[in-house]
Amino acid sequence: MSELTAKVDYLADLNQAQRDAVTCTDGPIMVIAGPGSGKTRVLTYRISYLIEQGVPPWQILALTFTNKAAKEMRERIEKVVGSRAKYIWAGTYHSIFAKILRIEAAKIGYPPNFTIYDTDDTKSLIGDIISELSLDKQVYNAGQIRARISSAKSNLISPKAYLQQEELMNQDKLNRIPYFQTIYERYVNRCQKAGAMDFDDLLYQMYIMLYRNPENVKEKYQSQFRYILVDEFQDTNYLQYAIVKQLIEYPGSNKNICIVGDDAQSIYAFRGATIRNIFDFESDYPQHRKFKLEQNYRSTEHIVSAANQVIQNNRNQIEKTLWTDESGGNKIRIIKAVSDQEEGKRVADSIVEWKNRAGLANHQFAILYRTNAQSRIVEEQLRRNNIPYKVFGGLSFYQRKEIKDFIAYLRLATNPRDEEALKRVINYPRRGIGESTIQKALEYANEHQITLWEALHHPELLGRSASAVKHFLAVIQSCMEQASTQNAYAAALYIGKASGLLDALKADRTQDGISRLDNVNALLDGIQEYLENDEAVENETGERDLSAYLQTISLLTDQDEEIKNHDFVTLMSVHAAKGLEFHTVFIVGMEENLFPSYMSMADPDQLEEERRLFYVAITRAKRQLILTYATMRYQYGKPRFNDPSRFLEEIDQRHIDTAVTLRNAGPFADGPRILSTIPKLGAKKENKVEVDPAQFKVSPSEEIEVGMEVLHIKFGPGKVLHIDGARDNRVATIEFHNIDDPQRRIMLKFSKLQIIKR
Repeated sequence: MSELTAKVDYLADLNQAQRDAVTCTDGPIMVIAGPGSGKTRVLTYRISYLIEQGVPPWQILALTFTNKAAKEMRERIEKVVGSRAKYIWAGTYHSIFAKILRIEAAKIGYPPNFTIYDTDDTKSLIGDIISELSLDKQVYNAGQIRARISSAKSNLISPKAYLQQEELMNQDKLNRIPYFQTIYERYVNRCQKAGAMDFDDLLYQMYIMLYRNPENVKEKYQSQFRYILVDEFQDTNYLQYAIVKQLIEYPGSNKNICIVGDDAQSIYAFRGATIRNIFDFESDYPQHRKFKLEQNYRSTEHIVSAANQVIQNNRNQIEKTLWTDESGGNKIRIIKAVSDQEEGKRVADSIVEWKNRAGLANHQFAILYRTNAQSRIVEEQLRRNNIPYKVFGGLSFYQRKEIKDFIAYLRLATNPRDEEALKRVINYPRRGIGESTIQKALEYANEHQITLWEALHHPELLGRSASAVKHFLAVIQSCMEQASTQNAYAAALYIGKASGLLDALKADRTQDGISRLDNVNALLDGIQEYLENDEAVENETGERDLSAYLQTISLLTDQDEEIKNHDFVTLMSVHAAKGLEFHTVFIVGMEENLFPSYMSMADPDQLEEERRLFYVAITRAKRQLILTYATMRYQYGKPRFNDPSRFLEEIDQRHIDTAVTLRNAGPFADGPRILSTIPKLGAKKENKVEVDPAQFKVSPSEEIEVGMEVLHIKFGPGKVLHIDGARDNRVATIEFHNIDDPQRRIMLKFSKLQIIKR
C-alpha cells in the first residue's frame, strides 16, 4: 500500500504534521512526538486509517506500556471504525507475548497453562535456592539477585552464556557473590520444572521461540502482523526492540513498523530502558520517514520555552522545537527557601493563596519531587493547612512498610507492652523466630493474663527459637535504655542500627531498596528537625525524647486517610507523573545532588537523563509552574548546604518572574565553569570547578598514579596522594583543592577521573 490520500472525516481534526504521520502507511516510520502534541490521537487515528484503507484489523499489532493505554486506544478506534476494533492485537508487551506463548508453549517445553511468577514468587524461590546452597542471605540478597537475573535476561544472556562472560563473572567476585551464576542456573531450571515463567521470561522466551523458530512459528507471526506500531518507543529495552525486529525483518518485507516516542522523555534507564533504541532505529532503517509533532496543545508559551531551553543542553537528542499558540500566561516562579521545612510551608501557603485568590480547586495542583522520601515534609505542611492530598506512585510517607517497621521499633523501645509493634518486628529482619513460636507465646500470654513481652521471657515455650528470642529481647532492652537516656535522634539512630533494620535496607542495592533506605533516612532527618523545632512537644521533664516525638507523629498519622471526594492535591515523583497534566505544578527540591541526583554527577549519560526528567516535569504544567529549592536540607541527621540546581540556570530570565540570584545565569558555556558554593559559618569563601559533562573524558583507571593531577566531575581538580590495593581493588587518596573536606578515598575502578597533569 502506498501513501493514501482518501478523504476521511476524522482527518480534519489533525494538524498537518499529525495528518502526514497518520496517512503515510508503508515502510518504517518514526514519529517524534513532543509532550502535549497529540501523540495518542495520531496513534489511534493511524490504526483507524489503516483499517479504513482495507488492512484487516487482526494484522495490526499495537504495543503499549500499560493495559490502560491499550484499552483507551481500542475505545477511541472503535468510535471511528466500529466493532472491527476488537480484532486488533493491542496490549502491553507482556500481555501480547503471554497470549502468544500460551498458544505455542508446547514448542518450547512449557505447558499451555504455565504459571506466571510475580516479584514475590521470584524472590521466594531465589531465597530457597540461596538457603539450599548455604549462602549468606545478607550477602546474597534475594531482591538484588532477582534484579541481576532480570538484567541478564533483558540482555539475552542465558545462564550458560553468562558463564562465558568473563567480565560479568569477575564483577560477581568483586561484589562478593561468586555463586550468582549457579543461583541463576538453578532458578531457570526450577522455573522450567514448575512450568512457570516470570515477567522477564514473557519477553525472553518469546525471543528465544522466534529465534529458534520451531515448526516455522516465526513465519506464522511475521505473516500475522503486517503492521506493527510501538508506543513510547524511547522506553523500550534491548530485548523488546530485538523481538520487534524478529517480527518485521524477513525477505520481501515492507518493514511496516511505526514507532512513536520522544527521546527527550526517555527517563526509565533504571528499569532497563535504553535511549539507544530510538537512535539505533534511524541507522537500522535508513529508508525510514520521520515526522515531528512539535505543536504543544497543553502549556503556555513561558512553560514551553523553558522546556526547550533546558533540553537543548543535552548533546544526545533528536532536534525539535516545541511551540504553542498559548501566548503569554504566568511566568515561571522560583521560590528560594532557607530550609526544607520552609520550602514545604511556602508550597502549602501558595496553594492556600491561589485557591482563595484565583478560585482554583485542590485537584488542579500537583507537587512533584525527585525522590519519594521528599513527600514527608510536604505532607506534614499540607496536613497543618487542612489541605486534602493523595500520594500517587507510592504510599503516603507514614504508610510505607519501611517507615511503619522503623516506627514499630521506636514504639517498642518506649513501650514493650505494645503487642502490635512487637509482632511486626520480632522477626524483621529475619532472625529465625517463626509464626508458631509467636503463636505459642500469644496463647500463653492470653491464658496467664500477661503481655506478649512478658511471655517471651519464658524460654520453655520457645523450643528451638529460644536463643533467637533471647537475643531479640536483649536488643530491645538495650534500645529501651537508649530511649530513656538519649534525645530522640540519638535513640532512633541507635535503634535503627541495633535492630539490624538499617543494615537490612543497606544490603538491598536495587532501585527500590535504595528508595526504602532514603525513606528511613528522611524519617531520621525529621526527628533531628523535631529536636530543633520551637513548637516540639516536650515530656513531663521538659525533654524532647523519643516518647514525645512519637506523640507528635501520632497526631499526624492518626487521621482518617480516606478522602471522601476527588478534590485533592496530587503528590508524586516525576517518574510517576509522566503522561499526566495539571493546571499548576510545583517541582520541589531543585538543588544540586537532589535534582540532578548525586548518583548522576560522575556519568554524563545519567546527567542527561536527569535533564530529560526535569523536561518531563516542566511539561506537566498547563498554566502555572513553580520551582522551589532550599539552601539547607537535613540529610543523615545533619544540615547540608546545597547549591540551587544547575537546571534552573538553563531557563532564560525573561520567562521567570522571581528575582533569585543563582550561581551563574544562562546555559552552560563550553569548557569548565566556576561556581561559588555556600560557605559554612566562619569558613573562607571557596570555589569549586564543575565540568561540562559533555566535555569530560574519563581516563583509564589503570593509568592513574601517585602525584598526578586529576579532575572529578563533582569535586573538581585534585592531586593523587596515595594508592593502595592491587589491580581492580586499587583505592586512591586524593586531595581536592576546592571543597571543605578535601581528602577523599576513591576506588579507582569506579572513580571516573580525568588525568589533567601526569
